Amino acid sequence: MAVITVRVDNETRRMMKEIKINWSEFIREAITRKIEEEKRKNIAKAVLINEKLRRRSKGEPSAEKIIRMFREARYTASSD
Repeated sequence: MAVITVRVDNETRRMMKEIKINWSEFIREAITRKIEEEKRKNIAKAVLINEKLRRRSKGEPSAEKIIRMFREARYTASSD
């Protein structure tokens, strides 16, 4: 396990001593929650970008249709 250091002012440290909790565990959990929150934000951004791209391309043929058109044109031209 890696070690990180957090600096707090003397007043904060004094108040922390008054509250009897495992500060290391609290900070580990807070970091984990923040990481998960950021992951969800990134996924949400990716979904929004995907939706914008899908909306922008409405009306245009899909990549599969374009490939099919090229293949059909190639095979039609070679059979003449």
